[in-house]
Amino acid sequence: MKNLVTGATGLVGMHILLDLLSKGEKVKATFTKNSRLENVKKLFKFYNKESLLSKIEWVEMDIEDIIQVFDTVKGIDHVYHNAAIVSFLKRDQSKMSNINIKGTANIVNACLEHKVKKLGHVSSVAAIGRKGDEKYSEKNSWVESNDNSFYAITKNKAENEVWRGVQEGLQSVIVNPGIIIGPSTWNRSSTALFKKINSGLSFYPSGLNGFVDVRDVSNSIIKLMNSSFSSERYILVAENLSYKSVFKSISKSLNVNPPSYVASERLMNLGWRIEYLISLIIRKSPKITKETAKTSSQKNYYNNEKIKKQIGYKFNSIEDAIDNTAKYILEFK
Repeated sequence: MKNLVTGATGLVGMHILLDLLSKGEKVKATFTKNSRLENVKKLFKFYNKESLLSKIEWVEMDIEDIIQVFDTVKGIDHVYHNAAIVSFLKRDQSKMSNINIKGTANIVNACLEHKVKKLGHVSSVAAIGRKGDEKYSEKNSWVESNDNSFYAITKNKAENEVWRGVQEGLQSVIVNPGIIIGPSTWNRSSTALFKKINSGLSFYPSGLNGFVDVRDVSNSIIKLMNSSFSSERYILVAENLSYKSVFKSISKSLNVNPPSYVASERLMNLGWRIEYLISLIIRKSPKITKETAKTSSQKNYYNNEKIKKQIGYKFNSIEDAIDNTAKYILEFK
């Protein structure tokens, strides 16, 4: 069995890479000219798996280049598709469309052309669609709403490309993780939140959301790829928690004082406007955007029963995910 992991230097991609190699699988991993391969080395060192680094077959691939994608997928049995852009900035919308939607279409077409046995697509709970405070399961259908970020729209359209592939005969599973907690550098993914709290964050959002350990994202999609299940999507959320409780746990793991003031929806709306003005002056990305302010004030609940029933999956606690991430950060920051 030969596997391809796209976006292999990202948070989820690195862990899938690690887990596949730990199982003795052959793995080809993609990176771009902007990728930082040293992050992969740090992660493998953290898990005491440095000996596996030499077994990775690295290939530089531009996911927008259909020829490169077709060449890379040739000879592959299982494709784990993680490559995506996560951003809530307007200036990144074109880039997100190209990578998240067109890039996924390229992967699907290559899988069909080369008769890949199965495609595992890492999506997001954002792709399910939001309409204010709500309870969600895999049965929810996309609803056009102002609560959907442009990122959510691109991930939903990327899923549609996978479903198109399924209609054309491609075996595939889709996973929809919530907010992913896991070891990464200070400024990437949800780990940036650890940096803010470590620096002395005073406020926490009023909302509630679904959280999941990155190790569960990796382990569950590998289990699904090696199962008989296909043409299915699975919500990956270990616990639905308030931001207050998550921020408190992160503060405890970093041994700093937790944020003590709630940031109301009104305050968050004021905050993103101020951040936008500051970003124009200093020419740096705002720390809070209109979309992140709105999402962090909502109470979104996600049902994880499907994956637990179908493959008997048991999730790690978010407290354990936070402790694992904090341990990495304190060692490599």
